[in-house]
Amino acid sequence: MKLNVQNETSRLRAVVLGTAVSNGPVPKLEEAYDPKSIEHIKAGTYPKEPAMVEEMEEVAKIFEKYNVKVYRPEIIEDYNQIFARDIALVIEDKFIKTNILPDREKEIKAIQYVIDKIDPDKVYKAPSEEIHFEGGDIMAHNEYIFIGTYKGEDYPDCIVARTNMKGVDYIKSLFPNKIVKEFDLNKSMKDPRDNALHLDCCFQPVGKNKAIIHKEGFRDPRDYEYLVNLFGMENLFHINRDEMYDMNSNIFSIAEDVVISDKNFKRLNTWLRSFGIVVEEVSYSEIAKQEGLLRCSTMPLIRD
Repeated sequence: MKLNVQNETSRLRAVVLGTAVSNGPVPKLEEAYDPKSIEHIKAGTYPKEPAMVEEMEEVAKIFEKYNVKVYRPEIIEDYNQIFARDIALVIEDKFIKTNILPDREKEIKAIQYVIDKIDPDKVYKAPSEEIHFEGGDIMAHNEYIFIGTYKGEDYPDCIVARTNMKGVDYIKSLFPNKIVKEFDLNKSMKDPRDNALHLDCCFQPVGKNKAIIHKEGFRDPRDYEYLVNLFGMENLFHINRDEMYDMNSNIFSIAEDVVISDKNFKRLNTWLRSFGIVVEEVSYSEIAKQEGLLRCSTMPLIRD
């Protein structure tokens, strides 16, 4: 398989889509990795497997409609394998395994059959356990790579901080000819409305020259201003705190003019359609209860 991912929006040809089959029991509070999951565990509204399987099958059908080759993880019994974006990423022709929470190492083994199709010289793994990064924090944008990180002194104790500066430096070392720009994100284990778990929870390019953004997701106002200057204020769709909580910035592009979005994102979907973008609407509100949405559950392998 010849990998190729230059950006977030070029025409998709092959993708890994996670699975909710055999997702396991509702986690105990101490097993949860994010404040939104904790909120739903406490409320007794944590998503049930049949509903999540149904939501993901809707997405699989849309990929089929657009002739996208879809790979699914091998099923690990009683194990959450929804968020394929966390475990690896592709930039250019490089497949990069992420350094994720140790409890989730099994997930990469479940897509080993996909990795076996790739030239071994193009498969990378960070050389040290101190190098942390996850796919939701990393976005290819042609000559740029955008990376979400957390620069707070409490990083070692902050379970919602998934990418550190050592992770940023590792990605820089793999792509010396790219402009690598990191963004310091706001984190909260207490309130999911104040927690940008990954960069794609508060920002994502879409279409030809546009992006979705949540200003308050950035700890440093200069990081937000960098994106305003790069894209232009007129090309940014600003989402509010509740829309960030609902994961409006975590849609997924099949092409510059085709996206998959949640049907509840009325304001966003109207904005996208105003630029001639086809919006394939799905219901993904159950999966969203785990603080992840469409980008989180997909990992592109080949775009034109």
